[in-house]
Amino acid sequence: MGDKDFFREIKDIDKVIHEPSRLAIMAVLYGVEEGDFKFLLNMTGLSKGNLSAHVSKLENAGYIKVEKKFVGKKPLTLYSITEKGRSAFEIYLKNLERITSKITGKN
Repeated sequence: MGDKDFFREIKDIDKVIHEPSRLAIMAVLYGVEEGDFKFLLNMTGLSKGNLSAHVSKLENAGYIKVEKKFVGKKPLTLYSITEKGRSAFEIYLKNLERITSKITGKN
């Protein structure tokens, strides 16, 4: 377990996704077609400000799409995972699984 490749795997894990709040957002959006702001608030338990900040980082990375529109006169913001985000999340999960299996010795 102490080889350089193992530690490189840990060091190279996607830090944008690895932050717990962003990991929660990605996990929620991975399982749905789209969700609105209130849905993400309820699912993640984040404050409005924290959710907005983390969503911005994920959007800037190209991992999620933010769509703003109006339903009648009420604003609605919808979030969905992009193909790049879906791929990055799947790679992240595989890397995390590989790292944990090396630590525990379970394959």
